[in-house]
Amino acid sequence: MADSAAEPPVIYQHPLAYLLGLEGVALLRAFSGAYDREFTLARFREIRALLESQDAFGAGTEARPISTRDGYDSWAPSYDEQLNQLLEIEQPIVRVIFDGLPIGVALDAACGTGRHASYLASLGHTVIGVDSSPGMLARAREKVPQGDFHEADIEELPLADDSVDLVVCAIALVHLADIDGPFREFARVLRPGGHLVVSDQRGLIGDIISPVVFDGPELDNPEGERGYLPAYAHLTSEYLAAALSLGFQVLRCEEPRVPSPLLDDEGRTIGDGKRLPRQDPNDPPYTWALHAEAIDATNAAWRGKPSSIIWHFQLPPG
Repeated sequence: MADSAAEPPVIYQHPLAYLLGLEGVALLRAFSGAYDREFTLARFREIRALLESQDAFGAGTEARPISTRDGYDSWAPSYDEQLNQLLEIEQPIVRVIFDGLPIGVALDAACGTGRHASYLASLGHTVIGVDSSPGMLARAREKVPQGDFHEADIEELPLADDSVDLVVCAIALVHLADIDGPFREFARVLRPGGHLVVSDQRGLIGDIISPVVFDGPELDNPEGERGYLPAYAHLTSEYLAAALSLGFQVLRCEEPRVPSPLLDDEGRTIGDGKRLPRQDPNDPPYTWALHAEAIDATNAAWRGKPSSIIWHFQLPPG
């Protein structure tokens, strides 16, 4: 059993485990009255069929924890081209918040490839970006050549006190077990009256978030060992405790939900009409590809679930 206070463990992911987990959540929803008898019996039949086809999903994957620097460096070349419904749902809400803020100096903390930094620059902000991944920063610099980008961790921002008017930190705190340190840094670099916009990932069930697994060659690992980015789902109360203790005021909080249904009857993702290639048994499990193997269970398990949580905080004026 994993100890949440210990170092992240080596994990084992099997595609069938994810599919059976979806079936289990779907059955719990049926048990609570959301679905009828036929739906429940159909889940039983599908579970039997999945168990009988276990070998088709491969032997599963063991992976060791890796740093966000290594993980996102390996991800950087393809990050912007990959399907990421989480970002597609989060981004419009964050941009609406940006549109209502005064122009000033904006820090994109854990800026990645610069998706929020580029929008802030288009609005007229002077943009600073910080990220631990050189590969992601290279992409960000291409998008925002006028930006000022730094390789650093968000727990130790390379900025002076009271030096920015806006901080945004998007889908990054999920990789940190403790979020108090980043919030202290955000408060330190913000001027009085400054704004903080934070978005973060939500899990399928409470604190369950499937870590992203990377192949060894992408990590320059000659032994081909696979690695994963640790992920921690934070309680709403954790964000509030971190922010309110520093004087932040809550201006807005939203938890946008995933589309319902998530897939159509052919297993295509609602919204973009794409069906991903089937899971390769030799590859690490890819949950979005696996969804089409159990369409009804996927739609039931993800029904009404929040995709992310989005906060808008402000420090009191000086």
